[in-house]
Amino acid sequence: MSQTTITPEIAKLFQGKNFASLATLMNDGSPHVAPIWVDLDGDIILINTAVGRVKEKNIRRDNRIALSIYDQEDPYNMVSVRGKVIELITEGADEHIDKLAKKYFGVDKYPFRSPDEQRIILKIQPEKIHHQQPRPQK
Repeated sequence: MSQTTITPEIAKLFQGKNFASLATLMNDGSPHVAPIWVDLDGDIILINTAVGRVKEKNIRRDNRIALSIYDQEDPYNMVSVRGKVIELITEGADEHIDKLAKKYFGVDKYPFRSPDEQRIILKIQPEKIHHQQPRPQK
């Protein structure tokens, strides 16, 4: 079923400890796909990265993205999203990556921070969402 809003069932995927794959467009139009941690703020998808990384550079040039996420317990329960990054913010990004580290690693501080990196949050507005419902249980 295609839609434009995040239902409670879809939100559970984003709120769980599930990885997503984010596709952005390179300068020549070819896709770049990276595994990512994800978060939600209402109907806005949040990605946290570092300034200067490929995905951040690509988004500054072309804000269109595609994203897929699946339930690690049942990969047939998956969502694909097409949308646009509507805002890039550094305010609160350090605290946000620590929140994601707690969710995904169970630690209070993001352990891979480089002393010179600046974190940034990418806010994604979904334009098309497809939810593949979980497979029937036997």
